Amino acid sequence: MKLGLIAGNGRFPFLLLDAARAQGLAVVVAAIREETDPEIDRRAAADDGITVHWLSLGELSRLIEVFHKEDVEKAVMAGQVKHKQIFSSIRPDWRLAKLLLNLRTRNTDMLLSVVAKVLGDEGIELISSTAFLEPLLAQEGLLTPRAPDEEECKNIEYGLGVARAVAGFDIGQTVVVAAQACVCVEAMEGTDAAIERAGVLMRSLEDEASTLHPSDKVPSLGTPTLERRLTVVKVAKPNQDLRFDVPVIGIDTIETMIRACASCLSVEAGRTLLFDRDSLLERAGQAGIAIVATARTRD
Repeated sequence: MKLGLIAGNGRFPFLLLDAARAQGLAVVVAAIREETDPEIDRRAAADDGITVHWLSLGELSRLIEVFHKEDVEKAVMAGQVKHKQIFSSIRPDWRLAKLLLNLRTRNTDMLLSVVAKVLGDEGIELISSTAFLEPLLAQEGLLTPRAPDEEECKNIEYGLGVARAVAGFDIGQTVVVAAQACVCVEAMEGTDAAIERAGVLMRSLEDEASTLHPSDKVPSLGTPTLERRLTVVKVAKPNQDLRFDVPVIGIDTIETMIRACASCLSVEAGRTLLFDRDSLLERAGQAGIAIVATARTRD
């Protein structure tokens, strides 16, 4: 059996590639020029079970032709394709242009779901990448030596409600909270950029507070700013389609949290992939960051 791999950016495609090859599958990679790491070519050169075809975003017809030519009947998507790429940089061929014109809403889920249907109609079944990467899914419970403290638990509870509501509108899947107030909501920029933005915002609030006269401060609070520590809450969307959209946390997320002075991370158990799990948790522990995986909610 040959497995088709539609490869986006980051390390996700390489992890999927390793897992598929470990199962003895030949892999046909559809590498996206605007996103995929060129390292994929070197991997293919070292392994005759990997074939790489480069194509641009929007070349849906060519993707189908490549998979038909290679006798691919099952495929996975792995790696992010930036939302802004999909709706700004894309140059659609006639097949994709027709799909875009008929979209009820212009969001990523809607586009990818119709692409999945087109592939299915062409005899190419799109399957979930988690079928190969199940050991990387976060298991319910505390994942780090330090547990969230009382304040962080309150932030998580509040953040889960906000994040699930936002995710339901397919805006983003991450919110950043301080003192039970929403500091930042993820949009098209992605999780790490949203955390970075929250850190910048909090620093600007602190700078403003430092210029206030003592008489301008609120006596009961001591300072007009929110508590500095940030809590990051990431959830899956309601009815998340894991074939093309799996929440992911990597070591870069932890490094971004450290820079932003975020002290706690909540992810959704069973539906969040932890890349470089051991290194990620070790780095979080060194930085005193608490990570907890909450039970998945009913969709």
